[in-house]
Amino acid sequence: MAQNGYRAVIPDMPAFGASSPISRPWSVGDYAEWLKTFISEQGLIGCYVVAHSFGARVIFKLLSEEAEIAEKLLITGGAGLVKQRSPAYMRQVKRYRRVKKLFPKYAEKHFGSAEYRTLSPVMRESYKFIVNEDLRGCAAKINVPALLVYGDSDNVTPAGEEGKIFNSAIAGSRLEIIGGGHFCFSENSEKFNALMLDFFNG
Repeated sequence: MAQNGYRAVIPDMPAFGASSPISRPWSVGDYAEWLKTFISEQGLIGCYVVAHSFGARVIFKLLSEEAEIAEKLLITGGAGLVKQRSPAYMRQVKRYRRVKKLFPKYAEKHFGSAEYRTLSPVMRESYKFIVNEDLRGCAAKINVPALLVYGDSDNVTPAGEEGKIFNSAIAGSRLEIIGGGHFCFSENSEKFNALMLDFFNG
């Protein structure tokens, strides 16, 4: 702990932020291995981890195999579930595959989410690896104290889906639902920070 609180160390993972791009598609496991090395090299074994969205996928994978990495875990807006595909979604996938065979460039520009269309070819393959891996089994192996904080209006990782499922999977974890969306930690920072400090100081 620093003099006036906690020292925050924020890793800039490969292909994110100002870090170097990746030369091949990465899976959640690849990112977990990278994070394991980062934490070890920085002398942070036994740290308190705060993970948001994609970061939750990575730490679920890592802690399921390396329990000593963290002493406490705080997840906010955590992702990591493969949800049941609706009939409409499956029809769209079939349509995409048909169009891609005939007009690949058109298909890449007009199908998929806005987020997906902005990605490079390598990152698109990584995206497929990542979103198609269900992490609830990894979450079930976590045995460190865990606090899950989700926004009540989060439509990316809804508290009623991801939040409740991961809360059930992680033994002894606590779920808190606060005002805000997928970025409730910044939209409702006073409440989030109070929960975080109470959890870390407890």
